[in-house]
Amino acid sequence: MTASLGTATGNSAQPMPPIAPRSPIPGRRSYSTPLQAVRRRQEALERLAARPVMPPRRVEPIAVIASPRPEPRTLPVPLTTREVEVLRTWLLVDSKADVASRLNISVGTVNTHLARIRTKYADAGRAARTKASLVARAIQDGLVTLEEL
Repeated sequence: MTASLGTATGNSAQPMPPIAPRSPIPGRRSYSTPLQAVRRRQEALERLAARPVMPPRRVEPIAVIASPRPEPRTLPVPLTTREVEVLRTWLLVDSKADVASRLNISVGTVNTHLARIRTKYADAGRAARTKASLVARAIQDGLVTLEEL
């Protein structure tokens, strides 16, 4: 009797499937040719291009939606009684000379008081460089009303 392949072990002779080389990348069964890699990339890009593009939604923070933040209340600048008097008088009359004569002080003293008032407002982050801005600050702080002006 002649021995045939696979009969010595008692198995019938069946062709064995070719063993594919293992890929160094996990999940892949075998190496691919550069052309196959290009095709796979192209197919992946086509799948991505076919997806609908959703514009990002604008999401407001929950805290803003739940409770609107109140306007920060500005604290009045700590002016002295004399500074308030000089400021109120200057806002109600036309010139610094009139302020000086009404309060029995010199024009230089009026200028000094106004410079200190402006410095205090600037230090508080509420600069008041002009007479109009000082009017606005005085109204905001309740030192003078629109009816008085």
